[in-house]
Amino acid sequence: MIREVSIENFKSIQELNLQLGRVNTFIGANGSGKSNILEAIALQSAAAQNKLDNEFLASRGIRVTEPMFMRAAFDAEGAQSDITIRVHLDDDVEIAHRLWAEETSAYARWQAAPIWDRPDRMQRSMHEADEAFKHIVKALGIPESVLEERLRSAIEKAALSYSDRLPGFIVFSPENSYLRIFQAEGQILPLGIKGEGLFAHLKALNARFPARLAEIMDKLALIDWFERLDFPADLAPGERSIRIRDRYLAEGALFDQRSANEGFLFLLFYLTLFISPDTPRFFAIDNVDASFNPKLCATLIQELTGLAKKYEKQVILTTHNPAVLDGIDLTDDEQRLFVIARNKDGHTKARRVSPPRPIEGEPPMKLSEAFMRGYIGGLPKNF
Repeated sequence: MIREVSIENFKSIQELNLQLGRVNTFIGANGSGKSNILEAIALQSAAAQNKLDNEFLASRGIRVTEPMFMRAAFDAEGAQSDITIRVHLDDDVEIAHRLWAEETSAYARWQAAPIWDRPDRMQRSMHEADEAFKHIVKALGIPESVLEERLRSAIEKAALSYSDRLPGFIVFSPENSYLRIFQAEGQILPLGIKGEGLFAHLKALNARFPARLAEIMDKLALIDWFERLDFPADLAPGERSIRIRDRYLAEGALFDQRSANEGFLFLLFYLTLFISPDTPRFFAIDNVDASFNPKLCATLIQELTGLAKKYEKQVILTTHNPAVLDGIDLTDDEQRLFVIARNKDGHTKARRVSPPRPIEGEPPMKLSEAFMRGYIGGLPKNF
């Protein structure tokens, strides 16, 4: 898992350090920088895979704009400085990149270089490279003089080997229109950031992992009227449709996703995202509360937390709905709540919320109530 993220000079983030758990929830006023944190992590993931074209960045959920607006511009120097993003994994592996925009062509393109500022890691990488080339020399008879010439290249490959351990991070923001018409697959498979590819992936789960699909249907019982999903065998070429059974209707009375309510479609997408073996291991959902009843919000977070633990997923959620907070157990260190806010200089900062201390003789206060009363922060202060 990703245990720590450090970001410098990205959008509203001058400097930020974040200690993550398995399920992380961000709250904060509009424009506080919640989405900027998600985009910075996605940018680091893209840099690790050397995929920094604007089309690829956008398909990961990054709002791509002119380079000058991607860098923190709190002063003239910052507007010209490079972006630095670091992540630390469970076993103390650090992956860090410096990013800058190459603006010599008609279209600016982002570039990235790994950062090696820890001597122990550099030494380990050089040792790995040395051992690798000794093996090549022995196996293929390559002159040892070649070793020195290729050492730098080997170090770069060692950097990439660390980068390969960084999961492909995507910021999902599903939209009702994409889910309702079962938009065809997008650039990122199996699920696009707006919900593209859901139909094709559900069909694939039905064929390859029927037990996973059965679990999705079981969890869909959070929607009280739902009974089952059916996959028609007589679809015309290019037709994308599932049949949904409402337990209150007469047998045989099925409808498709175009007639389903919005909350059902969002729930179907989220469950697929967490249960499927083919979706990312580390991802974010921006505004997870969209279209849900407040009571369902709390229960949904509890269910998604259980699925994240079961299927080794790590997730960051953003929300403006206080009800979401009531599904979080802050006594579980794998569940973390962060208040995202901008300080007096406008810089985005993150503060982890500690488990509430009960007041003797008083019933415990719900997190939603503490949020709305302003006890934990995250509310606008200008009105």
